[in-house]
Amino acid sequence: MSASKPGFLQDLAWRLQAAGYVAAEQLVRLFPVDWVSGFGGWVFRHLGPLTSSQKVVDRNLRLAFPDLSPEAKAKIVAEQWEHLGRTFIEFFINDRLTPASGRVEVVNAERLEEIAKSGKPVVFVSGHFSNWEIMPLVIVQSGVPCEMTYRAANNPYVDKLIRDARARYGVKLFAPKGSDGSRELLAGMKEGRSVALMNDQKFNGGAALPFMGHLAHTAVAPTRLALRFDTVLQPMSVQRTKGAHFRVVVHEPITLENTGHRDADLKAGVEKVNAFMEARLREAPSQWFWVHRRWSNEAYASLTTA
Repeated sequence: MSASKPGFLQDLAWRLQAAGYVAAEQLVRLFPVDWVSGFGGWVFRHLGPLTSSQKVVDRNLRLAFPDLSPEAKAKIVAEQWEHLGRTFIEFFINDRLTPASGRVEVVNAERLEEIAKSGKPVVFVSGHFSNWEIMPLVIVQSGVPCEMTYRAANNPYVDKLIRDARARYGVKLFAPKGSDGSRELLAGMKEGRSVALMNDQKFNGGAALPFMGHLAHTAVAPTRLALRFDTVLQPMSVQRTKGAHFRVVVHEPITLENTGHRDADLKAGVEKVNAFMEARLREAPSQWFWVHRRWSNEAYASLTTA
């Protein structure tokens, strides 16, 4: 069986999964935004702690906040599951969570206008905070041409549905991750398009630098792109203010030093990215994606010997 042509049973399974996705999407879109978001939060708040991912959340919190009281930890755990549940189900209705709807406040929107008018590309960086899909939505609706990276779903039918859902709120440019994606990003920036990348998850082979007091492997690609095109890293963040309402902040650009010492310049840039992500995490710890194993294996191993 070739990789490009799946067998009958695999194709059937994919089609059934896609049909389930469509049914869920159509059902969810029948209900008001606040009800949908609240329902997702309620489900995850109650079921999330029962999953195996709860162990990852517990270990991450122990690493990031070793002095956290049991009461404070329990509060973060419950709230992060609710935020995650809201975010997941909101994917079906993200086209209704726009600045025009009154549900998204954009702080420092004039910076996006400046980027759009300049014609010079920047490298947007952010992390998995709150509903992270709101960031690309705000970028493209501000008029900034931008390449968005994504990880394709294994099911090609579901992957198309996901891309179609993003297209409803204007996100149509996709650069698959990997070597092919790197070529597309380079080509896009040469043509004047910005790029947007999430830079807060573990990246094997990335720079091992401190994050919340422990080594964390972080992708260097955003910093490398910014240095190559002599541009800035443009950080953005998303916070859920209440229910299905958000505040998107366009932060001050991160200016990089290009001294000609490539490794040192990359390291300095990634350190600035990690510092930005850490500051956002400390601002709203319950709104980060705690179910991801962010730190090095050595950091997790230290928990068993502490």
